[in-house]
Amino acid sequence: MPTVPPEQAPLAEPEPHEPHQARQVAESFGSDAERYDRTRPRYPGALVDRIVAASPGPDVLDVGCGTGIAARQFRAAGCRVLGVEPDTRMADLARRNGLEVEAAAFEAWESAGREFDGFIAGRAGHWGDPVAGAAKAAQALNPGGRLAVFWNVFQPPPDVGEAFAAVHRRVMADMPGNFWTRPILDVYSVMFTKAADGIRQAGAFGDPEQWRFDWDRPYTRDEWLEQVPTFGGHSQTPPAKQQEILAGIGAALEAVGGSFTMHYTTVAVTAARRDKRDR
Repeated sequence: MPTVPPEQAPLAEPEPHEPHQARQVAESFGSDAERYDRTRPRYPGALVDRIVAASPGPDVLDVGCGTGIAARQFRAAGCRVLGVEPDTRMADLARRNGLEVEAAAFEAWESAGREFDGFIAGRAGHWGDPVAGAAKAAQALNPGGRLAVFWNVFQPPPDVGEAFAAVHRRVMADMPGNFWTRPILDVYSVMFTKAADGIRQAGAFGDPEQWRFDWDRPYTRDEWLEQVPTFGGHSQTPPAKQQEILAGIGAALEAVGGSFTMHYTTVAVTAARRDKRDR
C-alpha cells in the first residue's frame, strides 16, 4: 500500500504528504461520520464483482473500512466482511450498519490465526507504509487470496474545475498547490505506483495489475456542498475560511446552472497472494 505524498490541498482529496500529517488527516474523517457515510461516492459494481470473482472464497478483510461503504457493497455481493478501522467514531457507525468491525490501526491489528480470501482497502491504502502493509496483508490472506487497494478519483468539467480553483486562489492564497485545473488522475498516479511497488517488494504476491473503471455521477449544488466538508484537510482549515470556500463554490455552481456531472475513474491496484511454497 502506498505511502502518502507531500502535499495536502485544503478542502480536497489527499495528495502526497508527510506521514504525521497523513495520520492527522486520516483521523479527521470521523468528526462527522454520518455525513461522510451519506455523501461519499460508492464504488462501481463492476469493481466489486471483479474482485469477488478473482478471490478464492467469500471471506474479506476490509482495512480502513471507515463507515463501511465498501464493506456493505461486498456484503451485498455475497461476502462475509470483517472491517478494521482505527477511528472509533467511524467504526461505531459501521457497526450500527450491521458490520463486524474491530477498532485498531492495521499496524497493531492481529489476525489471531484468521485467514481471508480477499483483502481490500478503499481510499485507505495511502495512509500507511506500502511494503509493510502489503507484507501484513499477505499474512492474513489464504494462498490465491486477492489484495486490492482502490481509489475513486474525480475530475470535474473544465469550467467547473476552473471555478473551484478560482475560489481556492481567492480564499487560500497561500495554498501550496491548486489541483482543480490539473488532470487529477495524474496526481493520484504516484499512489498507484507506490502501491504496486510495495506489493512487489513484499515478495508474497504475483505481479500487480491496475484495473480501471470510468463512470459519471451528476450532482446538484447542495449535494456537492454537503460532500465538500468530508474531504481531507477540511478540519485543518479555519472555520471562517471553510465557510468562505463553501459560499464561493456554491456561487460558482449557481453560475453554471446549479448542477454538474462529475467524472470518476476508479483505479484498483491488485495482486494474488502466492502459495508459501512459491515465495
